[in-house]
Amino acid sequence: MLIGDVARRSGVSARMLRHYESLGLVRPTGRTAAGYREYSGEDIRRIFHIESLRSLGLSLREVGSALDDPGFTPSGLVDDLIRRTRERIARETELLTRLRRIGAAEPAGWEDVLQIVALLQALGAESAAKRQRAALSSVEEVPAPVEALVEAVLSETDPNVAGALRWALARSGDDGLPLLAEGLGSPVAEVRKRAVQSIAEIPGEEATALLRSALTHPDIAVRGWAALALGPRGVADAVPTLVDMVAEEANDADAADALSALAGDPALADRIATGLVERLAPGVVDSSARRRLTQALADIPGTTASRALAELSHDEDHAVALTATYILKLRDVG
Repeated sequence: MLIGDVARRSGVSARMLRHYESLGLVRPTGRTAAGYREYSGEDIRRIFHIESLRSLGLSLREVGSALDDPGFTPSGLVDDLIRRTRERIARETELLTRLRRIGAAEPAGWEDVLQIVALLQALGAESAAKRQRAALSSVEEVPAPVEALVEAVLSETDPNVAGALRWALARSGDDGLPLLAEGLGSPVAEVRKRAVQSIAEIPGEEATALLRSALTHPDIAVRGWAALALGPRGVADAVPTLVDMVAEEANDADAADALSALAGDPALADRIATGLVERLAPGVVDSSARRRLTQALADIPGTTASRALAELSHDEDHAVALTATYILKLRDVG
């Protein structure tokens, strides 16, 4: 079969067939009387073998070794191909993500594109100071794609940079909430924590609804951060979690402050006091927890809290009794 026929049937151009011949990959078995290359059936099979191996990502040198070296074993090469393919996919995925983010920012011209690229690179810089500057500039100078801000805030370990990123994300609106909600489902505890902290700084009903749903999250830390954020928002559903946090000494001072903020609503004050008193019953929690719960009653107005403090001033636990007596004096002065 002449080279033109081989090219038509195999899909390999005549030029490439000549290149294969120059490399010694496949040589036509014979020549016609006129001196043209003539390929045998075995030659054509070898061409198909070459193309099959190339489709796996092998270089022509590797193809030659695979076909001609009797001691060649494919396992090592296949493992190397897997590694190289994964690296290529990772690079292309990163490129695709960057292109999507640039597109989402709707740049008006190439100058905007270059600014966004520079910002994305700065958000991923090794220098914490550079990442922080990028986060701050993303609000006033170059609007950063929300997806990039979310990815950055969920992976940031430096507290100063994380604070700047949360601020920038909150200023960008609530478009990042669906991505942050995905972060709440991360298998990594730190990512879950960063997600709920970021949601807590975003104003609006959608963020509040997401925080309320986080009160039932299996991660106790997520529940706690959600409750702390919901207190100042006036969400009564946070009360049981906040009371638990006081009793269990988990950000108990912040939890007591959140309860105090909620108690500004007279309709909630007695409910909060009742929740604290129920946990104060002897034998329910240890002595130190009872002292913290008593202290939390200090900023809860209403008769329920006052009555409970009066009873606690005679408590068998001397420290609890002293704490309650001191609080009652302050309330009387007030």
